[in-house]
Amino acid sequence: ITGGCGSIGSEIIIQLLKIGLNKLIIYDNNELGMFNIINKIKTNYRNLFSEIKFILGDVRDDKKMNNIFKNTKIDIVYHVAAYKHVPMLEDNILEGIKINIVGTKNIADTALKFNIEKFIFVSTDKAVNPTNIMGCTKRISELYIDMLNKHKKTKFITTRFGNVLGSNGSVIPTFINRINDSLDLKVTHKDITRYFMTIPEAAQLVIKASDIGSYSDILLFDMGKPVKIIDLAKKLISIYSTYKISINIIGLRPGEKLYEELLCKSELCIPTSDKNIMKSKHIENYLNESFIETYKKIINLEEIDNVLYIKELFKIIVPEYSYS
Repeated sequence: ITGGCGSIGSEIIIQLLKIGLNKLIIYDNNELGMFNIINKIKTNYRNLFSEIKFILGDVRDDKKMNNIFKNTKIDIVYHVAAYKHVPMLEDNILEGIKINIVGTKNIADTALKFNIEKFIFVSTDKAVNPTNIMGCTKRISELYIDMLNKHKKTKFITTRFGNVLGSNGSVIPTFINRINDSLDLKVTHKDITRYFMTIPEAAQLVIKASDIGSYSDILLFDMGKPVKIIDLAKKLISIYSTYKISINIIGLRPGEKLYEELLCKSELCIPTSDKNIMKSKHIENYLNESFIETYKKIINLEEIDNVLYIKELFKIIVPEYSYS
């Protein structure tokens, strides 16, 4: 599990331990997060602790990844590690490319090299018709791992879902912290909406997706109805505050959408054996020579002199990408 110390990665670990599966490799570059997950597992699952490996490392370190796969029998990879904050990646495009695109490529290529049975890529609804760097980097990686399915060795499966309640840096903890500090809440637009699900729900569905998914599947989770962020802010104020807290409308941030979607313009939705999981079906094929040529240019970038040039490269690969 890459990104095993994050909100989703750590919950996937807990869900796997609950069913008695303890032959796990937890991979993350977050030292404090790794310390915390080690202590949590020692406390709650001591009897399963002995065969778990905890490895500090960067997803861009392909040599290290190669050694891990070479020296360990791995059946399934859950690739969760990513940069996910939209405004931050608008200002740090190269880092988004390095982690979300190059990091994914390194791990996916290694999984294919060692004939891993299944590779589960945790994507995001922000990859759908993206308007920001974060979503577009995830969409590019969706397309790349789909291309690897042509080898018919490893089953590369993508899972796509929206915001997760209570995850690190997400809106609810941010709002609660501001309420506790007696600060006004900031909402970017009065009509902005988002899909939400709990961390355990998301992790359970990712694990289910690894059971039912096959080659080239993009699996979408039933997120229920979208929630207006301003209504969420009002509800939290009523729960956590006994005094007046205002809500300030500050305007959409760079790359931010009013609403999120689960299907790209080039996709159709079909049911699966699980009522909470749907499957996306491509109606267009973007995986051509132009994709490969442009993809190579992107992963070989060492610096950014022209942001518009990078965005134009992104749009060649992801035609539905729109940017300002």
